[in-house]
Amino acid sequence: MSLILSTTTAAVAGTPDEAAIKTAVESVATLADSRNFESLEKLYAGRVRVDYTSAFGGEVEVKTPQALMTAWAGLLPGFDRARHAISNVQVKVDGSMAAASAEVTADHWIAGRHWQVTGSYDYSFTNIGGEWRITAMTFHLKNEAGTREVLGHAANAANSRPVSYLERQRTQQAVRDFLTSLEEQDMSKFASVWAEDAVQDMPYSPEGFPKRVEGKANLVKHYAAWPENSGKANFTKELVFYPSQDPHTVFVEYRGVCEIKPTGRVYDQRYGGLFRVENGKIKLFREYYNPAAFAYAFGLNEGGNLHGNK
Repeated sequence: MSLILSTTTAAVAGTPDEAAIKTAVESVATLADSRNFESLEKLYAGRVRVDYTSAFGGEVEVKTPQALMTAWAGLLPGFDRARHAISNVQVKVDGSMAAASAEVTADHWIAGRHWQVTGSYDYSFTNIGGEWRITAMTFHLKNEAGTREVLGHAANAANSRPVSYLERQRTQQAVRDFLTSLEEQDMSKFASVWAEDAVQDMPYSPEGFPKRVEGKANLVKHYAAWPENSGKANFTKELVFYPSQDPHTVFVEYRGVCEIKPTGRVYDQRYGGLFRVENGKIKLFREYYNPAAFAYAFGLNEGGNLHGNK
């Protein structure tokens, strides 16, 4: 009898891969409804084919997980409540690839208005490093009830009180804009990233170089000679973000490689940076770097000019 029960249970449960894929399909709904976009993003491969044309028309899109989450985070949190009920999940595994389907009923409420859609999803998966990741998802609309007016109201509400996922994206984008402004020697772009009362701390600056610069105007002046001192530069190739619990604060590691025109040397530096961003502007930049590499590249021990160097 125990052998029969064990065999029956195995037939119902399926394989570990099938179980992992079913969990991923169910988790898309659960994490979206709970507004946990950080965890939801991890269910997707680096590029995702997204097809909602049966519901909204338009074109099939290929998005990064970050772009997809940004779109969802700009809408779903605006609802008073949303629930995606998933059922009848079917999975077929073929080596490192898999396909899945599921039925869905999605309810959305805001300010007394309700919109319900019913339909199904088709998913494609690939196994990446032992983890199943979604590479494509297609929604097939069957029926809807209520009013689509909820979408506009939800988008407005979400925009007025952005969730932490969007705030983290905004924080990281401000850091990218700062670093790319140096790469491009675009001082107008550089000036645009700072809050008026911004501060840059440089606790390991060499002797004769400021350890703190206060105010946007002084920061612009401090970096003013960057275009004439620097040649080809890259600060973003090895950029790594370490998000904090506070979405406005992030620690960053990056490598800077830059030609220094006055000395003809290459400045190769590893940086650590603590950034505080408010309203999309950098409020605090605490920069950590090796002063010996700085001094060599700019010839500081040989009477090099400090003004506007980085």
